[in-house]
Amino acid sequence: MQDGQPQEAGAEIMAASETAEDGPPATSDLPRNISDADAFRILWEMKMKKRQKCPSLPETVTELGTEEGSKVYIVGTAHFSDSSKQDVVKTIQEVQPDVVVVELCQYRVSMLKMDEETLLKEAKEINLEKLHQAIKQNGVMSGLMQMLLLKVSAHITEQLGMAPGGEFREAFKEASKVPFCKFHLGDRPIPVTFKRAIAALSFWQKVKLAWGLCSLSDPISEDDVEKCKQKDLLEQMMAEMIGEFPDLHRTIVSERDIYLTYMLKQAARKTELPRVSETEPRKSVPSIVVGVVGMGHVPGIEKNWNTDLNIQEIMSVPPPSTLNRIITFTAKVTFIGLVGYGCFCVGKRTVQLILSVPATQYCLQRLHEMGVWIF
Repeated sequence: MQDGQPQEAGAEIMAASETAEDGPPATSDLPRNISDADAFRILWEMKMKKRQKCPSLPETVTELGTEEGSKVYIVGTAHFSDSSKQDVVKTIQEVQPDVVVVELCQYRVSMLKMDEETLLKEAKEINLEKLHQAIKQNGVMSGLMQMLLLKVSAHITEQLGMAPGGEFREAFKEASKVPFCKFHLGDRPIPVTFKRAIAALSFWQKVKLAWGLCSLSDPISEDDVEKCKQKDLLEQMMAEMIGEFPDLHRTIVSERDIYLTYMLKQAARKTELPRVSETEPRKSVPSIVVGVVGMGHVPGIEKNWNTDLNIQEIMSVPPPSTLNRIITFTAKVTFIGLVGYGCFCVGKRTVQLILSVPATQYCLQRLHEMGVWIF
């Protein structure tokens, strides 16, 4: 998908992701030798029986509705939290949704397929290969900024010993257990977000932000993470961020609030009941949707819920300014120069080291005595 084509992004919203499960993983509870029509009917009835009319939901869940009668349950989570995982599991089990939408894009969907141990290892490792991939995907400035944010994530991961995104993996697992439940990726593509964020900052703001991310080393406790589930503390943190980097907050938080809201509203369209054959009449019912997003996005989703949204503007990537092009060119030249100078110094030092070895000096002396000139 190209960054400047929101139409394609909209199409991907409505399609289940490549990792989605459109039905139950097993039908061992069904009688044998039954028709497809009976199987569909039984599975749908099983789902309706499990669906609670008055679900008992965690305090972190916000309920929204549509004019068509669909219901959307938004689970606000802390991305490094066992409690958030439990909230997601309980919500999906209680409401038996037709669609589950998570705060991920296609560039981060791989975390759904990895086990916790692999993710923990990946989150802690920041190497040149990842840097090259980030720059290739997002450009020099956006790639470097992405690596700095990965450094922050790695710091939290190391402090807590917990891989990020556990609530999304739990949502994926639980969605696969619900008959006829689709799994949608609901976040704006990360290259678009980073490019718009970099374009929104002045040069000195970029320097200040980079320095703040590089110097992050304060210890983080599990209590600190769980405090993020308190709306008053979260809003205070957001207010501090707005005061320092208002344009960054707009691109990384506010615009994604709009995108997530748009995605959730698309998912909340009426659900077409499963059909045995193409000749069977189409029937639709109001949908039940579960959204799994960071707690910081919940107020913005509530604010935008009853607004007509157009994501075309927030999907476009503004062209880099002249200053940004100069900085990017300078950064590239400096990087190449440093690499070249490093290779020269290493090579020169290596030659000097080899020549200083007694065995090498002896061989050179013998060659000299034999009349063989090396230099």
